[in-house]
Amino acid sequence: MEEKHWIDYVSAIGSIATPILVLLLTAVGWMYRQSFERRIKLEEKLRENRIEIYNAILEPFILLLMTDEAWNSDKRNKGKDKNQIAIDKMLSLGYRKLAFKLSLIANDEVVESYNDLMQYFYKRADESESPTNEQLKEMMSLLGNFLLEIRRSMGNETTKLDNWAMLEWFMKDARKFRVGKFV
Repeated sequence: MEEKHWIDYVSAIGSIATPILVLLLTAVGWMYRQSFERRIKLEEKLRENRIEIYNAILEPFILLLMTDEAWNSDKRNKGKDKNQIAIDKMLSLGYRKLAFKLSLIANDEVVESYNDLMQYFYKRADESESPTNEQLKEMMSLLGNFLLEIRRSMGNETTKLDNWAMLEWFMKDARKFRVGKFV
């Protein structure tokens, strides 16, 4: 009988280990794929919730920046103060609940930009006089940052727009405020 060489042992171990290794790699690949697909489904569901919450959170700001002409063009708004309605919305329990949801499902940058914007309003809440042009510029810049972070969170991470470009579509004088030529 022939003597077994070390190469025969290595070959035997290899023929047993190969299917086991293939099985393990297949299992790891399957688990990774399941995790990836689960993450995509969760992100799609969160995206729908984020859109709904972002729209509701932005509503008072849209009212605040709406022109009086646009506000008064709707007969339902006759005799109503749009600024007071916007402030009442921001102070409501429902709005606070929306902000809480925002803090749970939005990405960090959106939450931080929203926090900056709200801190501006909290700081201004005790002041009774009308805001200066510089204060309005600061508020609009913060709102633009918030809109920009929302845009990025919705999949436009490489956007070339800045915070002011995010305001131009609904603010007539956004470019004037940007460069400090106040109206």
